[in-house]
Amino acid sequence: MNRNHVVGGMVVAAVVVMAGLSFAAVPLYDLFCRVTGFAGTPGVAASAPGGAGHAITVRFNADVAPGLPWRFEPVERQLTVETGASVLAFYRATNDGAEPVTGTATFNVTPLKAGQYVQKIDCFCFEEQRLDPGQTVDMPLTFYVDPEIAADRATREVTAVTLSYTFFGADEADPDATVAFAAPVPAAAASSPEESLRGSHP
Repeated sequence: MNRNHVVGGMVVAAVVVMAGLSFAAVPLYDLFCRVTGFAGTPGVAASAPGGAGHAITVRFNADVAPGLPWRFEPVERQLTVETGASVLAFYRATNDGAEPVTGTATFNVTPLKAGQYVQKIDCFCFEEQRLDPGQTVDMPLTFYVDPEIAADRATREVTAVTLSYTFFGADEADPDATVAFAAPVPAAAASSPEESLRGSHP
């Protein structure tokens, strides 16, 4: 085998490896963000540890990507919650278009340094959401704020966090945005938001 063939083979192998790394970069970055809370990414947890007696304000924000014919908003704009306690909130979406549309939600927390302390238990963002023309749905979000937010020197002065969701068309979602791992939302979580919200109004 001559030298040119060897060099050519090495170049092809290098290209294949780099391509593989580029495809892996987004999911690896997504996993890193979940583990560390980097870039304001909330974590995912199985259950809440229980109330710790420290109050914090949670604000809810909603946005829709250009081109998606939906109205999307939080049912409650703000709640005062107890750290460690499970909180159930709802977002409301309406398809104002003439065709069925499937959307997927991305999310983040501000201030960014608080992202690691917001833990989602169940979320509408775990699955794509399909809305028929004119359909309105209330979508549940169950989460808690980790009591360690008050113990961490970097976050103990934080008295309010904002949880933001942005809906994209399912075929137009930003590949660099954070989308949660797929997980079913329990049927029990889809009860009336007026009956199910936990926390006190500010």
